[in-house]
Amino acid sequence: MQREGCRMSGGVQEPAAAGMITLDDLDNMTDELGSDSAYNSNGSIEEETEPMEDGEQDRLLNYWQTVARGHQVEVPNEMAEPIHQLTRNRAEERQSVPFLLMSCKEKCGEVVYEKRQYGKAKWACIKMNEERYEQSICMGFMKLMRYICEQNSSGQYLGMTIPILTTVHTDEARNGLTRSVTVAYYIPNHLQEDPPQPTDQEIIIEEWPSTVVFARPFSGATNEESIMREISLLAELLESPDLCLQDTFIIAGYTNPAAANRRNEIWFLQRP
Repeated sequence: MQREGCRMSGGVQEPAAAGMITLDDLDNMTDELGSDSAYNSNGSIEEETEPMEDGEQDRLLNYWQTVARGHQVEVPNEMAEPIHQLTRNRAEERQSVPFLLMSCKEKCGEVVYEKRQYGKAKWACIKMNEERYEQSICMGFMKLMRYICEQNSSGQYLGMTIPILTTVHTDEARNGLTRSVTVAYYIPNHLQEDPPQPTDQEIIIEEWPSTVVFARPFSGATNEESIMREISLLAELLESPDLCLQDTFIIAGYTNPAAANRRNEIWFLQRP
């Protein structure tokens, strides 16, 4: 991946994927909103039996705003409709980014890491540079969320794809992350040939080349501390970590934070 952008180079939820809202927060929200939305055993929101009323939409927005302020992030009122749409469509099957599994290293029946090849594909990307990692992720995804929810040239809801990717860079000493963060959304398969254009000029549609990654799963919140820990762990596990980029990594988020065991991955990118 080129350092100045969100392209991959080498050989690819929901605001909560950004680690902004905790399980306890969402449990409280479910209690407050009553039975209009309910989480199933996999942590996904079940489809509402009836359309959400304007009052319920406002309550959901207000909840997001309250939680986000605790992380020094402001959720604008214009997010009410995207939040509503994403919640309403959470029951639909989410399209996964296709890849070829090249090899898998296991230990005691558990996956240590996988080597995968992702094909050339188009992604909607936005680069953020906020003071805190969590702020960049939350604000970046809110912009992508508006693109997914009709703020595009087609005027249609595009549908969620997984994982949502976050590109991060380590500082020269590799002791922490730089402020440059890119959040990326995979364009659904049926729109790959002619992706709807964003109305937000900060969102860029890019075609990423075929890429080989080493992916290691981990659970829990994603923040600078957990990311640096996972980078160190995977570097120790790989037989030849020098074959990968040393300052650019990807965090892949698959599940929303209501899941009891959130599914994330750290990706190392193989050099070209």
